[in-house]
Amino acid sequence: MKCLVTGGNVKVLGKAVHSLSRIGDELYLEPLEDGLSLRTVNSSRSAYACFLFAPLFFQQYQAATPGQDLLRCKILMKSFLSVFRSLAMLEKTVEKCCISLNDRSSRLVVQLHCKYGVRKTHNLSFQDCESLQAVFDPSLCPHVLRAPARILGEAILPFPPTLAEVTLGIGRGRRVILRSYLEEEADSTVKAMVTEMSIGEEDFQQLQAPEGVAITFCLKEFRGLLSFAESAHLPLSIHFDAPGRPAIFTIEDSLLDGHFVLATLSEPNLHSQDLGSPELHRPVPQLQAPSTSHLDDFASDDIDSYMIAMETTAGSEGPRALPSISLSPGPASEEEDEAEPSTVPGTPPPKKFRSLFFGSILAPVHSPQGPNPVLAEDSDGEG
Repeated sequence: MKCLVTGGNVKVLGKAVHSLSRIGDELYLEPLEDGLSLRTVNSSRSAYACFLFAPLFFQQYQAATPGQDLLRCKILMKSFLSVFRSLAMLEKTVEKCCISLNDRSSRLVVQLHCKYGVRKTHNLSFQDCESLQAVFDPSLCPHVLRAPARILGEAILPFPPTLAEVTLGIGRGRRVILRSYLEEEADSTVKAMVTEMSIGEEDFQQLQAPEGVAITFCLKEFRGLLSFAESAHLPLSIHFDAPGRPAIFTIEDSLLDGHFVLATLSEPNLHSQDLGSPELHRPVPQLQAPSTSHLDDFASDDIDSYMIAMETTAGSEGPRALPSISLSPGPASEEEDEAEPSTVPGTPPPKKFRSLFFGSILAPVHSPQGPNPVLAEDSDGEG
């Protein structure tokens, strides 16, 4: 594989890497016939992200040499990010970037051609892997919001950087509400400040959702895609369903597209409030509550219906399903049981968000038949 990026597209590529670094610690790089794919997933399986750069994005693009199979690799995110650490430097000094992948040397080579003939060469070690792919279909989501990224970016500016989750919903008068989500403590006597932003329907290019629907998702991952969309001057689309189902954030252009799939809070009524009302203690009308009982009973799940394909590195034990992981709001103490999961920065509170369920699928016959939900149930019922 060999590709050459020139001009301002070098900064665009670097910005995409910065967005992916907000989610995962590993980067899956895969050259395809329809472009170069960069993917990642967080360790709690609650967020997946993918950028696909079309061949026209590059001055030169070759997925594989004649007679060679398509390669794919997995590298540490911090190693690849170090190449594009300074976006200002990329814009001012780098004229072109050459990326090549050679299985014989087991190295991913990234070479920056800078002004005055300076060349910086980075040789990154990688692991062979299978394709990391989430099964999702935005067209199956009944609710869609589409707006310029600048508008959404300005809406989340008042939220503090430390805020973990945000609630997005449709309030009275079909105004889009963004509100900070704070978990109520039973023994807490301190009332935390709740920040709310309201955007009129006229500011959206598309608003297909009834009043009263709301989802809560992780703000850190959302900021990553939003910052990229703002820099690329692209509109952002949000596709979502009932609370607890995945929310899909997409950007599309003739040269690239991006997809972020984030888990949402599966308990919509526990801490939700009447959107757009000054009486913050009033609950949201339940318009989109799931009617089936399997959402509260993990044991009754059809696991196959929640499968999405995931890589297996060389030397793995073969196809197996990775368990869903409950998320913890703080660092695990030394006295906790070994079965308790560790904290992932920027992830939602425990036992309320459902994790993306990844499985290793090696043959097409084991793949799900058509797009399926990609979330496993929360672990409330597990002992």
